[in-house]
Amino acid sequence: MKILITGNMGYVGPGVVSQLRATYPQATIIGYDMAYFASCLTNAPYLPEAKLDQQLFGDVRTMPAQVLEGVDAVVHLAAISNDPMGNKFEEITLDVNYRSSIRIAEMAKAAGVKNYVFASSCSMYGAASEQAKTEDSELNPLTAYARSKVASEKELQPLAGDGFTVTCLRFATACGMSDRLRLDLVLNDFVAGAVATGKITILSDGSPWRPLIHVKDMARAIDWAITREASNGGEFLAVNAGSNEWNYQVKELAHAVAEVIPGTEVSVNLEAAPDKRSYRVNFDKFKALAPNHQPTHTLKQSIEELRDGLEGMGFKDGNFRNSLYMRLMVLTSLQESEAINQQLQWQHALAKASEQKTQLETA
Repeated sequence: MKILITGNMGYVGPGVVSQLRATYPQATIIGYDMAYFASCLTNAPYLPEAKLDQQLFGDVRTMPAQVLEGVDAVVHLAAISNDPMGNKFEEITLDVNYRSSIRIAEMAKAAGVKNYVFASSCSMYGAASEQAKTEDSELNPLTAYARSKVASEKELQPLAGDGFTVTCLRFATACGMSDRLRLDLVLNDFVAGAVATGKITILSDGSPWRPLIHVKDMARAIDWAITREASNGGEFLAVNAGSNEWNYQVKELAHAVAEVIPGTEVSVNLEAAPDKRSYRVNFDKFKALAPNHQPTHTLKQSIEELRDGLEGMGFKDGNFRNSLYMRLMVLTSLQESEAINQQLQWQHALAKASEQKTQLETA
């Protein structure tokens, strides 16, 4: 088996690589990544990519078709991956998250790839109602990131068929320790605040609902999807990936952290404007289709793991929301150093391409 993972050097990727290597020890597993966050290692015992057979560096916007030669399954993680980045780089988000996803799927189908797994998101449901959102609920994307996922699913559906199985995993909000930890995620943010300062500052009034999933349980869902047969869910499947037990209000998450880390003070911003990004999600379909790949982590375990991981790093940065633990800050720093341009392209790659073009024109 040959597996290609795009965006493998982010927050989710290390866990996916580890999971797939354990399940398929004889497989050829290849990573393809832009490497923006390659240096954002957090207490990793070794480079996560050591478990790969090959790490390729490149931009999914221009990924060549030959990368897909002989590939059986594609796990497409690559994305501008949260709302702050999506808001700042809206058109690039559409290019990376949507147009590139469709282009790679088209190339994958042409290359004979059997399974295409797309990392989608529950954020496409947008605003909450009394009923938990199912796969048939109306989509109400409120951000560029969510809109990019809706557009991708819409155009991936007609590509499925003729031996090409497409699985869109609508993931709950990610959390948990990773070899490349992000703190711009709600639970991770709260644990970081508790560890660094003994305080959790909720930017909203704490009422919005969030479904959560541990990053390693995301990897378990992907493990299921890369060999999913069309008889189990159809040639095209969009399914909520998570657990019914992991629907929480933001203030519940903060108090759960305070219980695990005694002495933590929780403050709520009662003056904040209502956060419309609030939704509960029903995961019954995922449980029926993938009974052997259900989430195994509990909220308490996830908080304890994050606490231990951060303490193991000697983490004490009370100003972490303005640090390189936030993915937007990493991109901003790379732009300020002129390593990447306004289109989030590496300057050295552009210079090389320009030189090659000049050589061809003068040859």
